Amino acid sequence: MIKKYLLAPGPTMVPEEVLLEMAKPIIHHRTSEFSNIFANVREKLKPVFGTKNDCLLLSGSGTAAMEAAVVNCFSSGDKVIVVNAGKFGKRWVEICKSYGLEVVSIDLEWGRSVKPEQVEAALIANPDAKGVFIQASETSTTAYHPIKEIGNLIKLFDSKLFIVDGITSVGVVETKMDEWGIDILVTGSQKAFMLPPGLSIIALSDKAWSFVEKSNLPKYYLSLKKERKSQSDNTTAYTPAVSLIIGLNKVLDTMMNEGLENVYGRHELCALATREAVKALGFELLAKDIPSNAATGFYLPENIDGGKFVKFLREKMGVTFAGGQDHLKGKIVRISHLGYHDIFDTLTAISALELGLKYFGYNFEVGVGVKAAEEVIFKYKVSKL
Repeated sequence: MIKKYLLAPGPTMVPEEVLLEMAKPIIHHRTSEFSNIFANVREKLKPVFGTKNDCLLLSGSGTAAMEAAVVNCFSSGDKVIVVNAGKFGKRWVEICKSYGLEVVSIDLEWGRSVKPEQVEAALIANPDAKGVFIQASETSTTAYHPIKEIGNLIKLFDSKLFIVDGITSVGVVETKMDEWGIDILVTGSQKAFMLPPGLSIIALSDKAWSFVEKSNLPKYYLSLKKERKSQSDNTTAYTPAVSLIIGLNKVLDTMMNEGLENVYGRHELCALATREAVKALGFELLAKDIPSNAATGFYLPENIDGGKFVKFLREKMGVTFAGGQDHLKGKIVRISHLGYHDIFDTLTAISALELGLKYFGYNFEVGVGVKAAEEVIFKYKVSKL
């Protein structure tokens, strides 16, 4: 028997109680029973997003919410600035260009976090830009961007929107959408919300809703005006992902019972322990400036093929990590610590990593990574019990 551990940065593990909730007989989505659940979910999402505004649920992965942000708030020919620092920064570029927007790209080395002054320089050089697109946590590079500081820059401009992909940051780190000046914030179900893929969530500021009224880009299924009208009555414009929304209701209860501050602290602890373990093993972190608390990426030795390494751990050890994307394919490993993940998942991850390294002939002191992780966990958690 091989017990499976899903430790890649999405999809993530789903708690048993959530699976059981979603396994109950399906209910009809045009009933008061579903509307009551839907209303509860939308209200419980607000503190996680850090907003007083509506959180709209869309049937589709996080990319659906990303596309909705573009097509609902901009018009053909609008100029926008995109922080392009990884696979998903590149996705913002591709979505914007697909709809005829003019893109000014702030291109960064993968692993770097953008500096607020770089965004400020782009805004000064492009006063006609209508928005700035960014990832909070760039999943492909495991780097975090200084969202709060950038938001404070952009909120001074009534004519510009700040659009944040929070797919691996919402529910991982404290996010204050309203206070930080985030105009559009999107996320997906299969990350910190501990659900299967297929549900995305988007929230807009009052400023962003004013942009919606001027947008001339085509939209039908992803029309946020339609969804806002329907969801204000606790229903949806089209058939929703009923089981996922029921599961989300359970997840949010779990998060609130743990306490959001404790949720964020757990992610921070597991991330710190993983980073210290990786460094103790002699590896270079992929994130050069601000590491994300969602996942840790690091470079493998040149003589170890990352693709084969990840495949071995998944198929022979039952532990799923993620490899690299695009030019980092075969060169890095990414270990998740988001969602349904605690300190013993972190220790399992590091133990599996060491076993894999030993199998592939890497010369190191066995147990040094686990020791480093345990020391962090003891210092910041166990000693305080």
